[in-house]
Amino acid sequence: MAKKEPKPITYKSKVYKLEHLNGHYVDVPPDVIDHFGGTFKLRVVCTLNDKLSFQTGLIALSNGNGYINLSAARMKKLGIKLKDTVTVTLKKDESKYGFDVPPELKELLTQDEEGMRRFKLLTPGKQRYIIYYVNGVKSSQLKIERAVRLITNLKNTREGKESFREILA
Repeated sequence: MAKKEPKPITYKSKVYKLEHLNGHYVDVPPDVIDHFGGTFKLRVVCTLNDKLSFQTGLIALSNGNGYINLSAARMKKLGIKLKDTVTVTLKKDESKYGFDVPPELKELLTQDEEGMRRFKLLTPGKQRYIIYYVNGVKSSQLKIERAVRLITNLKNTREGKESFREILA
């Protein structure tokens, strides 16, 4: 019998400040963590105030609590600030990488067998970082340039010893 996936869950949270990182976050209480299997090794789709959805991971805080980072751009889009109350809906992220893969990177990996092989050997976090970095620009031409540079750098690193510094070189 297949394991049943948890249903989305909705709750309220205030917007808090991360003093050590100078950023903001919403709380993920222990019962919500338990709802998703009691692990922080999970990617979720977070929707705030039924207006803005994004893919993210849960980060451990303390006492079984977790949190989700809120960028200044997301807070601005939602018109929220420190201590505001938001409605949080979380559902398990079923996507392969936790981010949408840009078509420019997909095409490069389709054409470059060695690049695809090396990309598949990376940890999920390093795969997500490459996808995130390529997606970090709007221009298709810049996405192509970033994808080519990162995959070329990846192929030039020692297999199994890849670091962010070498990939970004």
